[in-house]
Amino acid sequence: KDIEDFIRQNNLLTLPQREAGIRIASAAETAAQPSAHLDIPRLIGNTGEFPEFVLPQLQKDDAGNWIGTDDTYEAGTWTLTAHEARPGHELQFSSMIETGVSIARAIFAFNSANVEGWALYAEAIAKPYMPLEGQLISLQYRLARAARMFLDPMLNLGLIEPADAKRLLTDDVVLGESWAQNEIERYTYRIPGQATAYYFGYMNMQSLRTRTELALKDQFSLAAFHDFVLAQGLLPPELLEKAVMQQFVPQQQEQRADTAMAPAM
Repeated sequence: KDIEDFIRQNNLLTLPQREAGIRIASAAETAAQPSAHLDIPRLIGNTGEFPEFVLPQLQKDDAGNWIGTDDTYEAGTWTLTAHEARPGHELQFSSMIETGVSIARAIFAFNSANVEGWALYAEAIAKPYMPLEGQLISLQYRLARAARMFLDPMLNLGLIEPADAKRLLTDDVVLGESWAQNEIERYTYRIPGQATAYYFGYMNMQSLRTRTELALKDQFSLAAFHDFVLAQGLLPPELLEKAVMQQFVPQQQEQRADTAMAPAM
């Protein structure tokens, strides 16, 4: 609710009237996927199902320690919610369901660069309005995504040893031991190559926004830009740039010109 409030107050983008779907996972779901995530409904033949932000159950080990609580401390919930719920993935996929984008834009263009790029960008636009402790964790998470950009390919090209990569994550990015180990496994054999997509997609979104602001200058509307991007569905960065520059920018310029020419009442 706090995130939705500052989104509306600062006119960052248009939110749906309905509430975001958020629920606690069952014990079986937590065992299968012990981290917070978005449960995406079918995008073909959807009859009104919307995404759900799913939170794992908190559990203790035999020693009484909480298991897997990296994402569940209060300071971390801000950027986690911005990423998985609103204005991140939940809004991204809900927008596609509500606006009815083509199958090509919903399914065939699905890749980590445009999906995770938007979610990391969503963290960035929410960060200035978070409490200071939330901003700190948001920056740490962004640092971790930046580290992925070079550690993943370096590991797969044999340019760095796993132990050295893990040491960088614990010493410089300040990740916990278990999180750092999970990152190394992710880069090397779970989903090699995927982790680089977060920061790559984020950089493309930031670059596109900057170029759009330069093109429109004082005519630029952040909310209109975000609403247009979400309405496009899952476009690759090059096609999204083409849509923004060839459709959004001229439309905004024309609207402002019409407003300027309207007679005063």
